[in-house]
Amino acid sequence: MHHSAVLAILSLLSVPYGVHSGKILVYPVDGSHWINMKVLIMELHSKGHIITVIRDSSSMYVKEESPYYSSITVDVGVHAQNFTTFVSNVIQAQRLKTSFWGKIMFGVESMKMFAKINENICNMTAIIFENEPLMKSLQQAKFDMMLTDPALGGGVLLGHKLGLPLVLNVRWTIHGEGHFVIAPSPLSYVPSLGAELTDKMTFIQRVRNVLNYFTVSYQQSTYFGQPYKAFCQKYFGPDVDYFSLLQNADIWLMRNDFTFEFPRPTMPNVVYMGGFQCKPSNPLPDDLEKFVQSSGKHGLIIMSLGSLFGELQCDVTDEIAAAFAQLPHKVIWRHTGPQPSTLGNNTLLVDWMPQNDLLGHTKTKVFVAHGGTNGIQEAIYHGVPILGLPLAFDQPDNLSRMREKGTTKVLDISELDRSVFLEALKEVLYNSSYRENMQKLSQLHHDQPIKPLDHAIFWIEYVIRNGGAPHLRTQSFRMSWITYHSVDVMLTLLGALLISGWLTFFVLRYLCFRVIFKTKIKLE
Repeated sequence: MHHSAVLAILSLLSVPYGVHSGKILVYPVDGSHWINMKVLIMELHSKGHIITVIRDSSSMYVKEESPYYSSITVDVGVHAQNFTTFVSNVIQAQRLKTSFWGKIMFGVESMKMFAKINENICNMTAIIFENEPLMKSLQQAKFDMMLTDPALGGGVLLGHKLGLPLVLNVRWTIHGEGHFVIAPSPLSYVPSLGAELTDKMTFIQRVRNVLNYFTVSYQQSTYFGQPYKAFCQKYFGPDVDYFSLLQNADIWLMRNDFTFEFPRPTMPNVVYMGGFQCKPSNPLPDDLEKFVQSSGKHGLIIMSLGSLFGELQCDVTDEIAAAFAQLPHKVIWRHTGPQPSTLGNNTLLVDWMPQNDLLGHTKTKVFVAHGGTNGIQEAIYHGVPILGLPLAFDQPDNLSRMREKGTTKVLDISELDRSVFLEALKEVLYNSSYRENMQKLSQLHHDQPIKPLDHAIFWIEYVIRNGGAPHLRTQSFRMSWITYHSVDVMLTLLGALLISGWLTFFVLRYLCFRVIFKTKIKLE
């Protein structure tokens, strides 16, 4: 009996510390953002949590039916084709060496496009708010928390309306990079969005960084913030603003870490899960494995420009294909457009490829990528150097960080031709420092006490267990700018110093006059 009791205790101790089955409401962002949100959803489902996802009827990736979640579909008439057209225009503008004024005008149009996207998100959230049966069902469901991506703000608004603890799956917000919203961000060594700088800046670079920060902040406030300002005014009243709701989130699950990011200040409720979507590679399908093995001693190059940039302009793809054709390596290229006229026998075009499994293959030598966060994290995980071809959004910033770490060669698409592309490929292929530096990053990434995905799931369950994490939230965002920077304290101390100096001056002056007066009387 004693032996049985010991075995029972040991069995209980071997069960991982868990949480009751939680009910989680998810308000995602479509596209590549959904790809990594789905990783969290699948893991949470495997642990017995009940997931409900809010989606737009025209969603490109968030399916209505899934074994991992139930869905609530809202129709706001947002069509994916509009965004596809915008992406095509982005590539065309990058390719053409337009005038300075032309680039400014295109930037304004880009901002207007994103403003429209945020306006649609507010419209979608308003439809939810004004659907009384739906809101009643959401309130009666008694969700334990809201999980959302604040690149668009609908989840933050709905979470506040329902009074739910808020966990963010985040790198970007409508106010820029997530750290700038929640953590101190000294511009002397923290690069601002779009600056493509490092944490070691010259004086001129620091000037540029400051100017860039205020320019971007103005643009985001003008074009992205207005729909949320109007929404909060209508549904929450004049005392509530979106920025404060965002800052009030319980946990920030950051989709990066300091193998990728430059060291910078952080906060207690910021949890780093860089590479959480990465995993060991699986065997390739037989036909793909046969093609990879045919590369022999030369190895394999893979190219993918993400979910939105599968098709480039024909003149660009012809130049890239011509460069690939001059190499002895085999190439697998995710390309959804017309077949390039210069395509070589060594290049395989595919509509989709198992990117993670190919990056983890021993034959893979170089990853040609646009610089999306997911692809970069997978390259770090598997230790594969990158030839970067940034096209839009955060991609230039991401690749500039990797370039600084010596793992990546970056090309400008406006200057790309077959000779430039070929020389860049050869540099990454034959200069061993790129692979060595990436493998060092890979070692650092893997040298962790807990896997990033497990770390993220722990903190989600932590919020469920404890009904939030208010003890980890800073008070700084509740302070005015004057209070936060202690301007009032410094002015008070300066005033006290001036008054003390003034009093001291008059006391000394009085004493001096008194001594002089007494001396004069004695002399008389």
